[in-house]
Amino acid sequence: MQRLPLTLAAAALLLAGCSSQRSQPPAPKPAEVRAQIVRLLPASTVDRPGWATDIYAAFAALNISPDQSNLCAVLAVTEQESTFVVDPPVPGLGKIARAEIDRRAAKVHVPAFLVSAALKLPSSNGKSYSDRLSAARTEKQLSAIFDDFIGRVPMGRTLFGNFNPVHTGGPMQVSIAFAQARARNYPYAVQGSIREEVFSRRGGMYFGIDHLLGYPAHYSQPLYRFADFNAGWYASRNAAFQNAVSQATGIPLALDGDLIRHGSLLPGSTELAVRTLGKSLGMRNPSIRSQLEQGDSLEFEGSALYRKVFALADQANGKALPRELLPGIVLKSPKITRQLTTAWFAKRVDERYQRCMKR
Repeated sequence: MQRLPLTLAAAALLLAGCSSQRSQPPAPKPAEVRAQIVRLLPASTVDRPGWATDIYAAFAALNISPDQSNLCAVLAVTEQESTFVVDPPVPGLGKIARAEIDRRAAKVHVPAFLVSAALKLPSSNGKSYSDRLSAARTEKQLSAIFDDFIGRVPMGRTLFGNFNPVHTGGPMQVSIAFAQARARNYPYAVQGSIREEVFSRRGGMYFGIDHLLGYPAHYSQPLYRFADFNAGWYASRNAAFQNAVSQATGIPLALDGDLIRHGSLLPGSTELAVRTLGKSLGMRNPSIRSQLEQGDSLEFEGSALYRKVFALADQANGKALPRELLPGIVLKSPKITRQLTTAWFAKRVDERYQRCMKR
């Protein structure tokens, strides 16, 4: 008799579980998702079904949910970066490229007349490098010119080594170095190189979606992912940590999201500021350094350093400080002709994202 209520309770829980399972909507079919993408794309987009196919394929290959928020985030970044042009033209690109060549030549003390002579040599297609630079309109064209120049002309290796100075490309303007580092699971047969794939629609969208959504984060809104897309993974979280360090120490810091000086064992400004808290944190410099090196991962938020710094800063401030902040970074690129910031980029993308969500 005493076991009857337990049996009834177990049955009730089982029924409740079955009910909750039945209430979950089935996952949308690929054709439904592609149709939704077509509806969300700007009406002026050329070949909307083709864009929808490549975008859905990237979500499926990356095992990322193609829910409306994620779709709108991707579409907002793409619209901001290229207005859905696979290889967007850049005004004055030839002059920008020539200025970069001249700058590098001056840096390694190569006379200008030697640079001009090298650029007059015939390239692989018979035209001179100078003529091809003058005619270049897109980063894909420019990247191909630099690859040719570096591979065929001794002056090219003197100026650039094996390093093509075109850093980003494709419809989401994703970092080529990021794509090369994340190419292991690329779902397509590579035709040429990963660099060339970035300049295609399928490759540009795959690596761009991976960069935007392919990492876990505890952000309260997509705005901070948009900032990270521009400044690097976890830059918004790390900028908030830098703010906490500044509040706890009184030392002004640039809120750029860079916690360590990459490529160097010498401490940067953030690390030096944290070291002044060593006694309060009960941590020595090597431990501080090792935990700051986790700044490009979610695990940093579980570190003793992260928790203790925020505890000190919250106490000093009299209230909880934000755990996410837009990085204070001024964007620098030969393509940028006015002062822009990461915050500006994130807010512009977020405006597009909000409009997409309303659609």
